[in-house]
Amino acid sequence: MPKVAIVILNWNGLQYLKKFLPSVVASAYRNCDVIVADNDSSDESVSFVKTNYPQVRIIALSENYGFAKGYNEALKLVEADFYAILNSDVEVDVDWLQPMVDLLEKDENIAACQPKILSYNNKKYFEYAGAAGGWLDKYGYPFAKGRIFDVIEEDRGQYDKVEPVFWASGAALFIRSRVFHEMNGFDEYFFAHQEEIDLCWRLQLAGYTIYSCPHSIVYHLGGGTLAKGNPQKTFLNFRNNHIMLYKNLPFSERWRKTLFRIALDAVSGWKGLLEGDSGYFYAILRAHFAFLKWVVSKKDKRFYPKKRNKIRFGYYPHNILWQHFIRKRKHFSEIIH
Repeated sequence: MPKVAIVILNWNGLQYLKKFLPSVVASAYRNCDVIVADNDSSDESVSFVKTNYPQVRIIALSENYGFAKGYNEALKLVEADFYAILNSDVEVDVDWLQPMVDLLEKDENIAACQPKILSYNNKKYFEYAGAAGGWLDKYGYPFAKGRIFDVIEEDRGQYDKVEPVFWASGAALFIRSRVFHEMNGFDEYFFAHQEEIDLCWRLQLAGYTIYSCPHSIVYHLGGGTLAKGNPQKTFLNFRNNHIMLYKNLPFSERWRKTLFRIALDAVSGWKGLLEGDSGYFYAILRAHFAFLKWVVSKKDKRFYPKKRNKIRFGYYPHNILWQHFIRKRKHFSEIIH
């Protein structure tokens, strides 16, 4: 039976550990360790886990490294066949691990997968961060089976097919440990947000596949670290998305698509400003300058894919903005047939 390590990255998340850790430690899979990697929390997170869950291993990091580096540092210290990277605000079904283990055991070319992610607050609906598996359009806009921008679908079993996707959500990412380290893990420059999409893109370029595994189910609260609409979250999402495009697109497409994407961002930013959301406008502006600064001085060659296999799955070769906002197609099944 393969060894699985469930690794929860925590930063001042005592309330989430109290609420969600019980379901994680109750996971039925036998050959499994539960690990809390703590990003130098100032609350009582570590003492709570030590007192109430002595079977859970603590990895105490020396500072708040963010999501990307936090996991990279923690997973250097974890030995297992598979890593289940799990947000602290996720409740899991008792049998959530076995379907994902079975899927990856059947095909060595599958590097990672994700469970069906439903909303903790309304379990009939998908959750924003990944839903039933992620896709990407030609300009780098991520969307998912069950979630297009802010439109969340009810789960009626319409996306219950086990099939390849472009990216698996970092809220509940199941990945081969060997492959995670082979790819140098997450890009630490991202700090947080979209680092899992970047990793999955690099995995596909290296010839691996990513899958949705809807027979595994988890329930995500969402917004546990940075709430939706937070200017810092907006900044990180826009900056990291441009870095991801620059890194992973072929040279012939890199600047053409990046510049067009910057123009689309500008439209969105000005719309926000005219509607009174100056924080959104300035977060996008900051993101563009930060991206250009990265291009000039911060490129990390370790994260440029050496192989460039053709992207085969989960890629939408058109503009999702046009389909969603102009043609008024709100659901994934209306766009991807």
